[in-house]
Amino acid sequence: MQRKWKIQLTALNRCAATGLAALLLSLAAGGTPAAASAPGSPPPVPAAEQPAAKRKQLFEQIGDITAIPWHYLAAIDQYERTLTKARPKSRPKPAGLIGIYIPPERWAGAMNPDKEQPASPATLRYFGGIGLDGDGDGLADPANDTDILYTVANHILAYGTTADDFAISLWEYYHNTRAVQRVQQFSKVYETFDRLDLDEHAFPLPVRSDYSYRSTWGSARSWGGRRIHEGTDIFARYGVPVRSTCYGVIEIKGWNKFGGWRIGIRDLDNVYHYYAHLSGFDKTQKVGDVIKPGTVIGWVGSSGYGKPGTQGKFPPHLHYGVYRDRGLIEWSFDPYPMLKAWEREEWRRIRQKNRNR
Repeated sequence: MQRKWKIQLTALNRCAATGLAALLLSLAAGGTPAAASAPGSPPPVPAAEQPAAKRKQLFEQIGDITAIPWHYLAAIDQYERTLTKARPKSRPKPAGLIGIYIPPERWAGAMNPDKEQPASPATLRYFGGIGLDGDGDGLADPANDTDILYTVANHILAYGTTADDFAISLWEYYHNTRAVQRVQQFSKVYETFDRLDLDEHAFPLPVRSDYSYRSTWGSARSWGGRRIHEGTDIFARYGVPVRSTCYGVIEIKGWNKFGGWRIGIRDLDNVYHYYAHLSGFDKTQKVGDVIKPGTVIGWVGSSGYGKPGTQGKFPPHLHYGVYRDRGLIEWSFDPYPMLKAWEREEWRRIRQKNRNR
């Protein structure tokens, strides 16, 4: 088996000297791969297109060469972006299209005296580095998008291309079960919608319904022990639909003594969206399902503060909370500014739709 993969990796390195080099030149010029101009293919992507389109081209190109699904690579890239956002002091912002950060000591080898400089893959291997040449110029450049992505793709390929193989490769790369879960979730979302630009959001209640809210994050709570309020309460009548605010994956669904009937959704920014005190769920949805903004997931209620089924200990409302994942731990932050922004944006879309009628 090891010999089989070594043969494949050698062949892939030869491919990199041709196909990926052409791709890199095309992307640098703001264009698309030459294959996109073939008869019957989609029209070229304009140079002014969002970077997501160019990133997807690179994922697909390397996916074609390595037989790795593009959404695997996209999911790793997105997970790495979320880590950089959560740890801005220890991880540099992406300089190019790709958000994957490989520390210099891992790329070039811990004992390499020139960790930041491009070098031949053979030199990096001598020092124990993992960097590879993806664009065929003979150098493994830690600042080159294609080299970075190609290096990660080869790591995955060493374990195989099935879903189980992918999970094993993620564990061997991160040694973190949370990282494995997050990347698998992101991959599932990208595969479902077949695009990268999935940053739209929706207000959790229909904006035309009767509701009220203010910033309540950090307020004191006493039931179940002294604690702070980790969210925003949106008061509304029983039965008002509660909607997903984001693209994501249903991570938790069921009863919690504090939140009552609650549901949790993980989005592509590695933020956990928590909806609590529901009167009920949409029974067609289950843990692991992919969901999009505006999809009804339940209804406003007053459940919680007791054993399963407890209702009516407070006025009906939706408790909405958000938690950011740092890779090993999560912390709560105030959702109120996001709620106001999503509310304004939804009203703007409604007004625009009415004008276009």
